[in-house]
Amino acid sequence: MGLSRLAALHGVATSFSPSADVTVSVPDDTVTAVLAALGVDAATPADVRRSLAAAESAAASRLLPPTVVAWSGEPLPAALHALPPGAVLTVDTEAGTTGARLRMRVLPAPAPTADMPGAPSWWTEPPLGVHRLTVRTPDHGSVTATLVVAPDRVPRPPARTHGFLVQLYSMLSARSWGMGDLADLADLAAWAGRTQRSGFVQVNPLHAAVPGRPTDPSPYRPSSRRFPDPVHLHIESVPEYGHVAEPGRAALDDLRQEAAALREAVLNKGALIDRDAVWELKKQALEIVHEVPLTPGRRAAYCDFLAAQGRPLEDHALWCALAEVHGPDWRAWPEGLRDPRSPQSARARTELLDRVDFHCRLVWLTDTQLATAQSAARESGMAVGIVHDLAVGVHPDGADTWAQQEAFAHGMSVGAPPDAFNAHGQDWGLPPWRPDVLAASGYAPFRLLLRGLLAHAGALRIDHVMGLFRLWWVPQGRPPTEGTYVAQDAEAMLAVLVLEAHRAGAVVVGEDLGTVEPGVREALARRGVLGTSVLWFERDWSGTGRPLAPEKWREDCVATATTHDLPSTAARLTGEHVTLRHRLGLLTRGLERELAEDAADTAEWLACLARLRLLPEGEGDEEGAVRAVHRFLRRTPARMAGIWLPDTVGDRRPQNLPGTWDQYPNWRLPIADAEGHPVTLEEITASPRLHRLLAVLADGPESRTAPPGARPS
Repeated sequence: MGLSRLAALHGVATSFSPSADVTVSVPDDTVTAVLAALGVDAATPADVRRSLAAAESAAASRLLPPTVVAWSGEPLPAALHALPPGAVLTVDTEAGTTGARLRMRVLPAPAPTADMPGAPSWWTEPPLGVHRLTVRTPDHGSVTATLVVAPDRVPRPPARTHGFLVQLYSMLSARSWGMGDLADLADLAAWAGRTQRSGFVQVNPLHAAVPGRPTDPSPYRPSSRRFPDPVHLHIESVPEYGHVAEPGRAALDDLRQEAAALREAVLNKGALIDRDAVWELKKQALEIVHEVPLTPGRRAAYCDFLAAQGRPLEDHALWCALAEVHGPDWRAWPEGLRDPRSPQSARARTELLDRVDFHCRLVWLTDTQLATAQSAARESGMAVGIVHDLAVGVHPDGADTWAQQEAFAHGMSVGAPPDAFNAHGQDWGLPPWRPDVLAASGYAPFRLLLRGLLAHAGALRIDHVMGLFRLWWVPQGRPPTEGTYVAQDAEAMLAVLVLEAHRAGAVVVGEDLGTVEPGVREALARRGVLGTSVLWFERDWSGTGRPLAPEKWREDCVATATTHDLPSTAARLTGEHVTLRHRLGLLTRGLERELAEDAADTAEWLACLARLRLLPEGEGDEEGAVRAVHRFLRRTPARMAGIWLPDTVGDRRPQNLPGTWDQYPNWRLPIADAEGHPVTLEEITASPRLHRLLAVLADGPESRTAPPGARPS
C-alpha cells in the first residue's frame, strides 16, 4: 500500500485497463524505476516510508501548486478558492515593469446561493498571459507560483474547408535538391489556395534531425522539436545566394549539378530519397553563402532574431557545432561538454564561435522561409494556411535532451501499452518530460516550444495528443509490456496550449486515434481542440459496428481517408496493404484469412457508399471508389477534410509502415502514380486524376446526391 500511495502522489499508475473489463497490475519494479526517474527513492520498504512521509508532508503544507490555471470567465481553480480569508494575493503580470501589479485580499466566502457568480467578489481577473502569483498569509508566509490565465477555447477554422496532407520530403519539384523543400511547400499552398479554394496544407514535423550517416529519417524522432531543420531550405531563395562571387559561384553551380543528379536518381532511376546526401550538398552550399556579408537591414533582422530566441537558440547551435566535432551522441562527448553550463562548454562557445553563428544563421534562414510559406498560403486565400506537426518527443541523444537535461526523465522511454492491435506494446525510444519539472518551471519548455512552432502556422497538429494527459513510460531495458502510465497536469498543459494558440490565432488539431482515456476527447473538445477521424475507423462501435453514418461524425475534427502511418486509399481498396505486410513477414495470421477479412471490411464500406449514391462509377472502378470515399468525407460535418496528396495520383505505397525498420523504406519514398513512377509537384498539380478527385470536394450537386433519408446501414 505504501508504494501505491507514493506512486499516486507522483502521478504514477500501479495498474491500467487495456479494455473496459480488464485491469492489469504494473510490476513493482517498474513503479520503483519510474519513481526513481522522478527523483523519488523507493528502492526499499524503508525508502518508501521515508519518501511517502516527505511527500505527504509537502502536500499537506503546500498552499499552492507550482502552476495555477485560471480560465478567463470561468470559476476559480480550487487552489485559489481554498485560500484562507485575509490572504493577500499579488499578481505581477508578464508585462513586467510596464504592466500592472494586481493586489487582492481574500474575503470570507458568502453562503452559497443558486445564482452565485463564477468568481468571488475579491477576485480581479488578470489579463491573459503567464504571470507570477504571490500569496501571503500569517501561517504560511509568502508563497509564489506561476499563474496561467488562458481564454476558454482555441480559435476555430473560419469555415468548413478542405486541404492537403503531405510529407514534405516526398514532394519533389523540378527544382528540388533531391527532396521536397520549403519553396515547394509555398508553391503547393499558393496553387491549392488560388485554384482549388483549399484552406490548408498539413505537413510532417519539420523539426531538426539528429545529424549523422545514416541519420534517422523519421520526422517523429528529431534532435530538437524547438528548432526547424535547415535541410528543408530552398538554397536559391536565400538572398545572399545571388551575391556569391567567384570562385564560390562555380562551386555552387557544381553543387546544383550534383543536386540535379540526386533528383534525377529519385524521379527516374528508382532511388530512394537520400536525406544525408541532400544535406551534404546543401550544407556545402550554405557554407559558401555564409561568407557573403549580410546587408545592414538583413544584419539587423538577424540580430533581432538572435535576441528574441536567446539562450535556447545558442544552446541548440552549440550542440550542432559540438556534434560536428565529437559526434551526435552527447553522452559520449568529453565529460565536461556533457553539461551545457560547464566551464568547458563555455570555452567551446568561444572556440567554436564561427560554427555556432553558422548554425544560428541556418535556423534564422529556415524560419524566414517558413514565414514565406505561410504568407504564400494566406495570400492565396487559404483560411488556415500551413498546418505544422508537433512530434510526441525527441531523440534521447539529441540537442533538446542535452540543453534541457533537467526537464527529461532519463532512463525512460515513451511508448504504448499492449492492446488488441499490438500484444507486445510499443517503445518509441523517446524520453519523456518530467511533469514535476515542467510544473515548477511554469511549463516554460512547453510554452517556448509551442511559441516557436506557432510563429508561422495557421494550425498545429499534435501527434498523440493524449500525451497532454498521460504517457506510457517504459524503463530502459524492459519490454513495453512492463511500462506504466505517468500523469501530466492536463489542465495546465491545455491552458498553455490554448493561450499560445490564441496568441498566434491558430487552430489546434489533436491526433486522438487509438486507445484514448475516458474523458480526454471531451476535455479537448471543450477547449476547441479538433480531433482526427479516419474513415476506416469510424464505425458505430457502441451499436451495430457498421460504418458510421456521415451525419453522425463529429463536427470538430479533421476528417481523412488515411494518414502517413496507414495504407493509401488505393492500397486499402485493393488489399495491396495486406500483401505488402505478408511479403515482409508482418502478418500474425494466414494470408488468406487476412485477405478475406480485409475484403469483407472494404466491401462493407463500398456497399455503404453505393447505398448513399456516392459511387456512381459502380463496382470495379478503383479511381471511382477513391472519389467516393472523398464524397463521403465531404458529406460529414467535419470542419476540415484532409486529402492525402499521394491519393490524388493513385500512389499505393505507405510512407511509413509501423513495425518495420530496415524491411521497408520508411520516410524515404517520393510520391508516385498508380504504376509506381515518381511524379513531380508540377506533374501532380497537372494530373487529370487529381482534378477529377478534387471536383468532388467543390460545392455542387455531386456532394449532395444522397436521397432523403438514406442511411449507410
